[in-house]
Amino acid sequence: MNLFPSACLAVLLTLAPTTFAAAPKKPAKPEPAKTVRVVLQTEKGEIELALDESHAPGTVRNFLAYVDGGFFEGGVFHRTVKPDNQPNNKVKIEVIQGGINPARESEQRPPIALERTSVTGIKHKDGTVSMARDTPDTAVSDFFICIGDQPELDFGGKRNPDGQGFGAFGRVVKGMDVVRAIQQAPANGQQLTPPVKILRATRKP
Repeated sequence: MNLFPSACLAVLLTLAPTTFAAAPKKPAKPEPAKTVRVVLQTEKGEIELALDESHAPGTVRNFLAYVDGGFFEGGVFHRTVKPDNQPNNKVKIEVIQGGINPARESEQRPPIALERTSVTGIKHKDGTVSMARDTPDTAVSDFFICIGDQPELDFGGKRNPDGQGFGAFGRVVKGMDVVRAIQQAPANGQQLTPPVKILRATRKP
């Protein structure tokens, strides 16, 4: 026996697809960031980096080219920036800056495009690794590591007059004690004296 009059059945069949289509969908889970691990072996110990290839692909690709090419063998951390050695800067930051073997500077790759923090979402937090630059799109091989949170280095920050921020592309996952030891090493102003040697940089399997 038919439980519904034919007219009611027709209405139900018409409404059913609409009812099911209106059911809310579960939001898709965000994809985890793809990272590449790199170990910097310095004369003060190891620093392990996790480079965010998902959100800063161009910057990571550039950095890995120097890693894979052996450019950091004989590289140096040459600069320390602390609250007491930047008297001419109204906006104070804390970082250490390093780069490739100075003898290989003539082999550097072309400057890369600035991947702004407003696009990548990678903020300058404690342990963030980022590219040193002058004007936008001029970063080559020098990089820096933040000691403490440094929001003035993000897009819209006031450390650089152009307000474009710096190209953050990863973070320290092991060895912040080494980073802090380098920051506190002897220096003449901001210049580490002597520079802290980078013995090598290698990808971690």
